[in-house]
Amino acid sequence: MELSLPIIAMGLGAIGIILFMLFDQGTQNKTLGRRLKRVKGEEAEEAEIEKISLKRETKDSGIPLIDRLIKSALPNPEKLRNRLARTGTKISVSEYLLMTTLCVAVFFMLFNIILGLKMLAAVFLALTIGLWIPHVTIGIMAKKRAKKFIKFFPESIDAMVRSIRSGLPIAEAVNVVANEMPDPIGTEFQSIRDGVRMGRSLEEAMWEVAKRLDIPEYRYLIIALTIQRETGGNLAETLNNVADVLRKRRQLKLKIKAMSSEAKASAMILGALPFIVIAVLSLVAGSYVSLLITDPRGNILCGIAVCMMGAGIYIMSQMINFEI
Repeated sequence: MELSLPIIAMGLGAIGIILFMLFDQGTQNKTLGRRLKRVKGEEAEEAEIEKISLKRETKDSGIPLIDRLIKSALPNPEKLRNRLARTGTKISVSEYLLMTTLCVAVFFMLFNIILGLKMLAAVFLALTIGLWIPHVTIGIMAKKRAKKFIKFFPESIDAMVRSIRSGLPIAEAVNVVANEMPDPIGTEFQSIRDGVRMGRSLEEAMWEVAKRLDIPEYRYLIIALTIQRETGGNLAETLNNVADVLRKRRQLKLKIKAMSSEAKASAMILGALPFIVIAVLSLVAGSYVSLLITDPRGNILCGIAVCMMGAGIYIMSQMINFEI
């Protein structure tokens, strides 16, 4: 209990840093807009903002000290940036790390102060859960956006085929997809269009988006365009074949999902069964189950059980996960 005040202060400090960082970024944007309006016209303002955003795209924080700490402490910040970019949100690396720190602090307070666990057990559980929850949340958001991208991707290629058959070049076909298709396809193709306007080749702009998306179906399109450019041939027919292959691939995924649904249901039941048993025993014989929390030996057994449960769930998920 004597550690409650420092821990609460640490949590409030983390919240204050997050709010200060967001306020600082908003103030910088407003100041930049006012200066550009005074010096140049509206067209020059848009061009200058675009150039500045390209120069600052590798900055992880509006605070220079935090930005330097992230670049020196993280082994591969670019990988984390791409992972956050796959969600389609504007979450920066500094915001993600601060939210993770706050999550760890909250869980430490929960386990150490409220539940009364020992310091070592509380630190271990807080780090495990506090690091796991943001990581899984970002992964779920990225997978949800990738599924939405794959769902409408063949239709976007069909739009490119129709544009090419009507006489438009491939760059204009990309522009048609950027204007007509919904997010996330429209947003990503807008990035391709902007990259081409900044002087990059179409392949370079598409590969830049491919690094962020990490979707095999999108890479198939780039490879098909590259091969067609080198070997020649009917571009519309090539893209039409790519769209047909992607539709068949999507149908195969749905068949696998239907065939593995029974195994997934069994895995969910087996994974939830221990927690259901503990909940029932807590209602029937609370003093019997409370030893797992109050006794150090019970904490060790809980840790072993959690590790074994995690290993079992991972093995079952790999058994029902098929690569196409």
